[in-house]
Amino acid sequence: MEDEIRAFVRFLEGERNASHETIRNYRSDLRQLSSFLLHAAGNTSRSIHPSHVTADDIRAYLHWLDRKGEKASSLARKLASIRSFYRFLVHEHAVPKNPTDDIRSPKQPKPLPRVLTKDDAGALMEFPDGRSLLSLRDRALLETLYSTGARVSEAVGINLGDLDQAEGFVRLRGKGRKERVVPIGDVAIRAIRKYRDSLPMTAERRGLSAPLFLNHRGGRLTTRSVARIVAQYSDRLAGGAINPHALRHSYATHLLDEGADLRSIQEMLGHASLSTTQKYTHLASDKLAAVYDRAHPRARPSKGATAHKDQEPS
Repeated sequence: MEDEIRAFVRFLEGERNASHETIRNYRSDLRQLSSFLLHAAGNTSRSIHPSHVTADDIRAYLHWLDRKGEKASSLARKLASIRSFYRFLVHEHAVPKNPTDDIRSPKQPKPLPRVLTKDDAGALMEFPDGRSLLSLRDRALLETLYSTGARVSEAVGINLGDLDQAEGFVRLRGKGRKERVVPIGDVAIRAIRKYRDSLPMTAERRGLSAPLFLNHRGGRLTTRSVARIVAQYSDRLAGGAINPHALRHSYATHLLDEGADLRSIQEMLGHASLSTTQKYTHLASDKLAAVYDRAHPRARPSKGATAHKDQEPS
C-alpha cells in the first residue's frame, strides 16, 4: 500500500496544491490504516494491496480506533482520508471500487450553544436602557426570548392575539406548524406593554393578527434582524456576542438548575422527544450533584459509620 500512498501524496502536492499540514494528516492516517491491516493479517506480508481491502476491514479499523478512545471527529477525519485515497485509486484504475462507499461517517455530536450565567442573562436584559422606541422594543424582545425559551422564528411569529397578558401565557408556533402555549414572566410582559404603549396609534390598531415585534418600517421583524439585535447587545458581555439560540439554551439550563423537571422543560421548549431535552442535563450536572449530596441521606457516609472488614458479618 505504501506505493499507492506515495502516488496519492504526489497527486495532492501537484494537482491539488494541498498544504503541508493536510498532506501530513493524509499520509499519517493512511499509514496507520496500513499498519493496522498488516497487524491484523499477522504480519504475513510486508504490504497489502489496496484492492484487497474490504469495507469490513475498514470498519474493523474504525472500531479499533473507537476502542482506543478516539473522538468521533478524529474517526470522521480518518475515514475521509481513506475515502479520498480510494477515490483517487478508482480514478486511476488502480482498484475496481471504493470500499468506503457503504460506510457512513461517524455521527458528530453537535456543539451546544454557550450558556449565559444568570448574572450575564440579567445584565443582557438591562443593556437596552434607552427610552427610544427601538430600545424599548429590543428590551421587550430580549426579555421574551429569555422568558419563554422561544426559538427565534417563534418569537418573530408572535402576533398581538397570541399574548395573554392577564394570565401570563403566549402562543408559539413551532416546527411542523405545531403550536404550544408557554408561560411568560411578568418582567417580560411589563417590557412588552411599555414597548407597545410607545407605538403610534396606527400600529396599535392593526388587529390581533398584527406582529408583536415590529421593525423600523412597521413590518414584522425577521430572524436575521433578531440575530443582529442579540449580537449587538450581548457583545458587551465579558464572554462576547451570542446568537439568539443561546438564550433558549440558557432558559432551559437555568430552569433545570432551579429544580424544574425535564418533562416540563420538554413541553415548554416544544421538543418532540425527551432525549432532545436531556442534552441540557450535563450542563447542570455539578448543580444536581451538589443537591444530591445535600439532600440524599445515603449520599455520604456518616462519621464513624465505616465498619472494619473484620467486623462485617460473614
